[in-house]
Amino acid sequence: MFPATSRYFGSEIAKHEAVGGREAAYLRRRFLPAAANAAVFTEHAVTQGDRLDNITARHLGDPEQFWRLCDANNAMHPDGLTAEIGRRLRIPLPQGG
Repeated sequence: MFPATSRYFGSEIAKHEAVGGREAAYLRRRFLPAAANAAVFTEHAVTQGDRLDNITARHLGDPEQFWRLCDANNAMHPDGLTAEIGRRLRIPLPQGG
């Protein structure tokens, strides 16, 4: 259902049956992997105007992979990763998709 590059690839799809028999499909919760276990490819020092899509396009070759930086840096709020100038972001190893 989801492409191999999606953060939801491999997530289990479950169904909930509501009162009256109506079914609703949903994704089971995705737990964040431990950032300490991520294989680091390189680091990136945040500069003024940096955006996660541009950072991932440069380092991983795909701007839609910003979620991988979130996982590697324990970020629940993506915008927080680029809020502090000079912050060093862990860039995980690129993965084929």
